[in-house]
Amino acid sequence: MADSGWRFEIPCAGKQLTATFDGGQLSSDGGLILLQQVDQQLGLTTRLAAAIRDERDPALVRQPLLTLLRQRIFGIACGYEDCNDFDALRADALFKLAAGRQPLTGAALASQPTLSRLENAVGAKDLLRMSRALAEMFVERHQAAPPQRIILDADATDDATHGQQELEFYHGYYDEHCYLPLLVYATADGGEQELVAAVLRPGNVHAGHRAVAVLRRIVERLRVAFPDTEIVLRGDAGLALPEVYDYCERAHLSYVISLAKNPRLLESAEPWLAEAEAIYAETGEKVRRFGEFSYAAASWPHPRRVVVKAEVLAQGENPRFVVTNLREVDPAAIYDNLYTKRGDVENRIKELKGDLLSGRTSCHKFLANQFRLLLHAAAFVLMQGLRRLLAGTELAAAQAGTLRVKLLKVGARIRQTWRRIWVQLPTSYPWQRLWELVLGKLAAGVT
Repeated sequence: MADSGWRFEIPCAGKQLTATFDGGQLSSDGGLILLQQVDQQLGLTTRLAAAIRDERDPALVRQPLLTLLRQRIFGIACGYEDCNDFDALRADALFKLAAGRQPLTGAALASQPTLSRLENAVGAKDLLRMSRALAEMFVERHQAAPPQRIILDADATDDATHGQQELEFYHGYYDEHCYLPLLVYATADGGEQELVAAVLRPGNVHAGHRAVAVLRRIVERLRVAFPDTEIVLRGDAGLALPEVYDYCERAHLSYVISLAKNPRLLESAEPWLAEAEAIYAETGEKVRRFGEFSYAAASWPHPRRVVVKAEVLAQGENPRFVVTNLREVDPAAIYDNLYTKRGDVENRIKELKGDLLSGRTSCHKFLANQFRLLLHAAAFVLMQGLRRLLAGTELAAAQAGTLRVKLLKVGARIRQTWRRIWVQLPTSYPWQRLWELVLGKLAAGVT
């Protein structure tokens, strides 16, 4: 980028300090090298680009779909969630290199208008194919060693809106105008929760809206890929709907879903609550007792198994209820070893929303905002891929924001010769050892 002419001078350390923006071909995002290599190993952006039908005249195209997707997804991972950011970053040498262009001599990347046109050109069928590609990433990752159990966590979350976006509505629970995305994570044999679906929904729907349709598509693909694998659906009370239970039972799908308290449930749980109250009265310490009973709501065709956690604290009774079709499992194990583990999924959702800013759905068109949500989901998949390569290190459980600060946000100087591209990183960079580890694993084909 050309010198802006900006200049700052101030006395410092006994000399005159001068700061300007004329340092040459430098980038503040040296970690783009890592992202580009992770993406190359996973084939993520290539798969997503293949899902979109490009109806532009090939003779007039200067910014291929694959380049545009890499530009946006890598940008989101690095903290540039707005298309406007690329009015300046389009000339960044490392962004060009990560997108597949020569860093110094290659053409500039797309500016905001081109990126915005892409967002508004993607259709419903393109979005469906992109969603399937997201789930396919999970299947391919585990194909070589099929898991014994896959847990699907489906959860609704709010996505605040602040303009005239299509299908944004006021939601009473969140007390705001919003969208209500449905996120589905898959966990194979106790590993990390991997994002397999991110579906934008209007802001005035129930938390379980379209859950069965989304789950059916995922489960059918998993059953084809892993016919001998047990699949368990786990969810909070937003999924406590008759159509969800009915679908799971027809599809022979195990489920563990929270139930909201009501007088009938509390009455059925009274024996365990009374026992816990009596013990608390003697000891003054927190008490938990587990039990189970059959229960049938008026809208259910038959009774179902309900597990109760009867807990008494200093603040009073704290009963919790879970409905399940798992049979030969102890109630305490269902609650403690299975249901409560969904708390980790809450961290993944916070990561997607807080670190990768998936709520930046500020386009007017609903489909354009669904496309944006999928771009942020793809950035999340890339960051998870990077995190897996850090297993056994101090960053093995680091969230995306921490990975960005420590591994992606590193200054780099770029040089280009006839035969080689040089990316020179700071000599005093404190995470050099982790870079060497990650790039070594990538070179060895580890994902």
